[in-house]
Amino acid sequence: MGTHVIKMPDIGEGIAEVELSQWHVKVGDLVVEDQVLADVMTDKAMVDIPSPVHGKVIALGGQPGEVMAVGSVLISIEVEGAGNLKESDKPAPVAAKEAPVAPKVEAVVESKPAAPRTAPVCQGPMVAREADERPLASPAVRKHALDLGIQLRLVRGSGPAGRVLHEDLEAYLAQGQSNASAPVAAAYAQRNDEEQIQVIGMRRKIAQRMQDATQRAAHFSYVEEIDVTAIEELRAHLNEKHGASRGKLTLLPFLVRALVVALRDFPQMNARYDDEAQVITRLGAVHVGVATQSDVGLMVPVVRHAEARSLWDSAAEISRLATAARNGKASREELSGSTITLTSLGALGGIVSTPVLNLPEVAIVGVNKIVERPMVVKGQVVIRKMMNLSSSFDHRVVDGMDAALFIQAIRGLLEQPATLFVE
Repeated sequence: MGTHVIKMPDIGEGIAEVELSQWHVKVGDLVVEDQVLADVMTDKAMVDIPSPVHGKVIALGGQPGEVMAVGSVLISIEVEGAGNLKESDKPAPVAAKEAPVAPKVEAVVESKPAAPRTAPVCQGPMVAREADERPLASPAVRKHALDLGIQLRLVRGSGPAGRVLHEDLEAYLAQGQSNASAPVAAAYAQRNDEEQIQVIGMRRKIAQRMQDATQRAAHFSYVEEIDVTAIEELRAHLNEKHGASRGKLTLLPFLVRALVVALRDFPQMNARYDDEAQVITRLGAVHVGVATQSDVGLMVPVVRHAEARSLWDSAAEISRLATAARNGKASREELSGSTITLTSLGALGGIVSTPVLNLPEVAIVGVNKIVERPMVVKGQVVIRKMMNLSSSFDHRVVDGMDAALFIQAIRGLLEQPATLFVE
């Protein structure tokens, strides 16, 4: 028998060290070739480390959350034959410890379809939570629970740190009346437990990037309301006519198109600022980052060359990238190189938000939810669909007047959607 040592690989882009995010194996496990052994986190993406051999894990080279240098020993595997390490060169094994599970953050994704309920459905096993305690769950799961008439605080979560998943809602429903006799008082029982969760992996990278952005850039935000009645009518018409053959359109590809057209007159928004070199780089190509929440954290996959894409092309690319990001399959190339970012909280978008810049970009456009409101149009009170854009800019590079004019240009394009396609 021999020992095969796997070292932390050179992931490229000049990266000298990476963070060990999660082990998928432990000492004593039998592994096969191409089996994923660990996840490591770079500044831009999560990377799987597969096994090149069959064998038995005999030592782990680090613990989740540890920053490891490229070329350091990641894992040692006992293999048949000589292996790739001489007996005299074997490193001392690192004792395996119980690795803490990295917390997942809320994902902003489309919820699973569910028929709305007007009354609570049958309840499954209840969980004792304080009345004001907010259970861990993604916005999609919260929406799903609301549609099903389920009180989320009563559902036992099977995800990390007790996170409630879609599967938990289905299991809750499947229990039917079998647990209907569970004492209601349990839901109001006092709790004094505590839980500590390490900030590692993607969550730590997000924290570092957000802190860096707010410390380095001079943020200012600008909010404008937009009448999206006309463009929503156009979207519904296109979906009815072409949805079956070309795919359904959300509002996002229209917003991407509006960005592309508006940037022709405001190229200073489609830029990156190198504050160390004191250089602003304006780009002709519009690479739109679409902020996407995933189970491993906030990611910004990039719709490249949005200026050359049709509505359906943009829609297909946004969908593809969002799926890849949520599944943790987005590549480093797909998560880097954006020139301006579009962020949306969908139905949970609230009235106003203050998005944080995705450095080194100088502008980010935030989309709030669409609501119907009475508006005065030509002296008459009518119901219109209204939506706010809450956008942030780097005041070191972008003047307030230019930011306002830029958002007003987007407003004009969305309120008169034919102008999106007039060259």
